[in-house]
Amino acid sequence: MMKPKTVVRTRVSGTAESHSITLLKVRDLVDVSDEPPERGGTNEGFAPTEMFLGSLAACTNVITHKIAKQHGIQIDSLDILVDAEFNRLGVTLQEEVDLPFPELVLEIRIKTSADDSQFEVLQRELSMFCPVSKMIEQAGTKIDTRWTRL
Repeated sequence: MMKPKTVVRTRVSGTAESHSITLLKVRDLVDVSDEPPERGGTNEGFAPTEMFLGSLAACTNVITHKIAKQHGIQIDSLDILVDAEFNRLGVTLQEEVDLPFPELVLEIRIKTSADDSQFEVLQRELSMFCPVSKMIEQAGTKIDTRWTRL
């Protein structure tokens, strides 16, 4: 059996279609980032900062399901909300901002077969293994994670 690579290179390319639209390519997939009309865009996709926050929700989903599978936990439903405080002075070119997202709330609503001990494992291991949350926290953003069992 071949041992999987532990470190891999990930590449995403972007092509500017306009001042606000970026075509993003990874593997054989294409996505678009755009700004809303009130910021000069055409609303064809998530704004870059929304994609960033969306990646936390997506990572939370993937890693929570991986942890559950590893521990034999059934997940019946999982809803994730990321609510962030965003200092926009940088993106409006008014002044440099060292920490554009000083804090965010990560709300996780889950219906699961997990007993109390397994539920604690889900909570603990998510913060250990989600690479997106690790990068956000290492940058200095405070993540307030709130789990709700349904």
